[in-house]
Amino acid sequence: MQELALKYGCNPNQKPSRIYMSDGSALPVEVLSGRPGYINFLDALNAWQLVKELRAATGLPAAASFKHVSPAGAAVGLPLTPTLRHIYFVPDSVGQEMSAQACAYARARGADRMSSYGDFIALSDVCDLDTALLIKPEVSDGVIAPAYTDEALEILRAKRKGTYNVLKIDASYRPAPTECKQVFGITFEQGRNEIDLSSDSLFDNIPTRVKAFSEEARRDLKIALITLKYTQSNSVCYVKDGQAIGIGAGQQSRIHCTRLAGQKADIWWLRQHPKVMGLPFIPGIRRADRDNTIDIYISEDHDDVLNEGAWQQFFTEKPEVLTLEEKKAWIAENRDVALGSDAFFPFGDNIERAHKSGVAYVAQAGGSVRDDHVIATCDKYGIAMAFTGIRLFHH
Repeated sequence: MQELALKYGCNPNQKPSRIYMSDGSALPVEVLSGRPGYINFLDALNAWQLVKELRAATGLPAAASFKHVSPAGAAVGLPLTPTLRHIYFVPDSVGQEMSAQACAYARARGADRMSSYGDFIALSDVCDLDTALLIKPEVSDGVIAPAYTDEALEILRAKRKGTYNVLKIDASYRPAPTECKQVFGITFEQGRNEIDLSSDSLFDNIPTRVKAFSEEARRDLKIALITLKYTQSNSVCYVKDGQAIGIGAGQQSRIHCTRLAGQKADIWWLRQHPKVMGLPFIPGIRRADRDNTIDIYISEDHDDVLNEGAWQQFFTEKPEVLTLEEKKAWIAENRDVALGSDAFFPFGDNIERAHKSGVAYVAQAGGSVRDDHVIATCDKYGIAMAFTGIRLFHH
């Protein structure tokens, strides 16, 4: 197929809309089910690039959950602990020995369940039965993968009464080395950002006193940087154990990115607190209501779900408050978090905030006039930081 007509563009009033190859060749993507729209394709094609690059850099199956052309989560296929299975709500239909691709998807979707609601999924490898069973109950717009097993495709084609978007991408497709876009009728052209982020040489320039990067830290920093490569700038990404746990995207101020991503990382960690894991939800509560309730319970607005007349809508009995002191103590136990930034940190305040969320390793471009202040702040907390010399803006 050389072109595909879409229902409309970003908004219903933006017609006509289509995707096509300017050189007249066939599209490298095939619609197996549903009717994907303009934004669906933007998410799908950006997400596919991300997981393909994660796969190449780590050698592990990868997955991403995209919303509004930025990742809500990204991960590689490391096994899930019982705690992660619990907080990611892995259904009993998925066995204990989940496939690596399914583990990657569970991690990507589970990182920020509020932001992943209604996402577009990308998978680096074949979508198998385990992965399809995880996708089946989630509110999602679609999935893109290089292939599907027959049983996985049957499950996905039945989702949302047959309207769920299932895309198959040609994994061998390589775009032209230059890319174009139009703004206000004016065409922009640039070389594609094909910077290689898979090499350990990224971490050769370490100006901090602590210079040791573990193998796991290098892996997690590569995941952070590759994720940022496909995240709307300014952006910052916290990663732990092979998955993004907090992404701050599209903020005008870098400290606001760091705070936003750090807050998401803290929420991810707080969801593993015994009080949160033991919340007594009423039988049959909808997944979206459950996720929203957890988010509110963890926040300063916890009374919204714990007040008399409110808690009965969500719980079989009234839970105890997760106090501010308990939250601070629990967050303080999070350690060995990796942090990537798509450009330099202008001030040490970013490191101060990162330290509060357990960051031990940082990779950033360097080149600020206040690099000395940023280095000194890292040294204050024993954080190892590498200057990559690479900016990763994405617009």
